[in-house]
Amino acid sequence: MTATLPDTAVKREGRAQKARRAKRAPRPPRAPRPVRPPRPADDTAIALSSSLTMLSIVCLWVAAQLLLLGNLSHDRSQALLYDELRTQLASATAPIGPVVPAGAPVALMTSTRIGLDEVIVEGTASGDTLAGPGHLRNTVLPGQVGTSVVMGRATTYGGPFGNLGALGKGDVITVVTAQGTQEFTVLGLRRPGDPLPQPLVEGAARLTLVTAEGGGRFASLTPDSVLYADADAEEGFAAPSGRPAVVPDSEKPLATDDGALPLLALNLTLLLALTLGVVAARQRWSTPLVWVVASPVAIALSWATTDVVMRLLPNVI
Repeated sequence: MTATLPDTAVKREGRAQKARRAKRAPRPPRAPRPVRPPRPADDTAIALSSSLTMLSIVCLWVAAQLLLLGNLSHDRSQALLYDELRTQLASATAPIGPVVPAGAPVALMTSTRIGLDEVIVEGTASGDTLAGPGHLRNTVLPGQVGTSVVMGRATTYGGPFGNLGALGKGDVITVVTAQGTQEFTVLGLRRPGDPLPQPLVEGAARLTLVTAEGGGRFASLTPDSVLYADADAEEGFAAPSGRPAVVPDSEKPLATDDGALPLLALNLTLLLALTLGVVAARQRWSTPLVWVVASPVAIALSWATTDVVMRLLPNVI
């Protein structure tokens, strides 16, 4: 007779076998979660943020150029001009007039009284005085018989004539040119409406320094007048004839160079094109990647635009 297990034992054994089979059987894979599509970017927000960022870069660069970078640019230009003039003086090839290319060095001017040590360049347009004090082209070169006019900036790009108002009667200004060294004695300062100095005696030389002057809290950046300093030397060097009889209005005191407007329009067009390019790129790639690529180009264009803007400002501020 066959022995049978009690029903409870059979049921218990069956449950144990099912549990063992369940452990061995692989679990069915979970269904993957549906991927949410990226939220569409707001074109208006991208365009607005990109435009504001570009505008901020340009504005900050203009401020930096006026307050810091302009001075560094002036110092570099002066170092290069000094080396060029020294080489020309040593080789007897420095210019003596009457016609000298704009921007070329023509003289070295110093004054311990106001800490002045500058190479004078030819030309007084805004673009010329970025490098240093400029010689008015329709006057004789410094040190030659007659009156030589030199204009310099009061605040921006090194502000070489920023302390011109500290000159007093009897102070000495030394000028070195291709024809030799000349010492000028200051007669005094004058402003528009003041009496002109006495006419020069025959064979004498006069040096008239010109810069900007203003009043109020922001006088240095908002000049409304001109300051003159006159200095004489008893005997000047011979001046060759043939210099220009007149100069354009852009080379007169407090004048601006309107000829820079087409170049400004070109730079602004390039900045606008770059802004549109950034807007389009940000719709396809990540914002940090786009700005890593675009920032150097934006800074270069801002630098070029700022240099043009400086030419549209008065030549002696």
